[in-house]
Amino acid sequence: MRSDLQPERRRAWPGAALVLAAHGSSKSAGSSRPTHELVRALRARGPFAEVAAAFWKEGPRPREVLGAVRSPEVYIVPNFISEGYFTRTVFPREFGLEGQVTCRDGRRLYYCRPVGSHHSMTAVLQHRALAALGADQDPADACLLILGHGTGRDVNSAVAIRRQVAAVGALGLFGEVRAAFLDQEPLIGRWREVTAHRDVVAVPFFIGNGQHCLEDIPSALGLRAPASPPLNEDSLARGPHHLGDRRLWYTSAIGTEPHMADVILDLVEEFDAAEIRPQTT
Repeated sequence: MRSDLQPERRRAWPGAALVLAAHGSSKSAGSSRPTHELVRALRARGPFAEVAAAFWKEGPRPREVLGAVRSPEVYIVPNFISEGYFTRTVFPREFGLEGQVTCRDGRRLYYCRPVGSHHSMTAVLQHRALAALGADQDPADACLLILGHGTGRDVNSAVAIRRQVAAVGALGLFGEVRAAFLDQEPLIGRWREVTAHRDVVAVPFFIGNGQHCLEDIPSALGLRAPASPPLNEDSLARGPHHLGDRRLWYTSAIGTEPHMADVILDLVEEFDAAEIRPQTT
């Protein structure tokens, strides 16, 4: 994906299907909404013969989706932020995968990396943060704070976020770039200690606006009292919020960014370029 995030000419896969594998939720519609929106966007763009979504916590399930698509080649892209238990264990098991390429029942299944691990996420992150700040704010006078879940149980949970902190920071547009997490240090609740600038734009590195983005993170940032109702998705990206001597902009989850469709296409193109996909003669 080009760094300016402008539309570009793409190759097509007219004989293949694309399946987005996502977590989903039985409680929050905001969790699966970005994946459904990406399916609609990619169908409209038309590079694949079929585009579908499969979920772990709601329907349709992986094997149900594989039974519904008819294309002889199927690219499976995990709509997840980082490598972890679901991308390495759950979905390979549920799709019946044997590695990056699985040949079964006359079809080939290609398993790509999760969206959050791709380098083109850097441009998407920067675009989301700049859009939230607006044209009147100089990003050199602000901190971009990338918010993640994190966990002490899997070091890979924070890898994608730390990689983006380094990549965005190297571009030199923002005064500083930092990370903070819900379940590991530095905790989001310590954001004032983590950041040095008065102005902070906080971007959740999550796929959907579920409980974490509408309740847990706003509470940790001081935007919501713990007993108050969750934030409304329509209220996100409205700022700045004046919190003492600091100004804070808080955006929607990065997975709701429309340019995520380009990240997915980048991943499929990357898979083909790596020559993992068997070549037909």
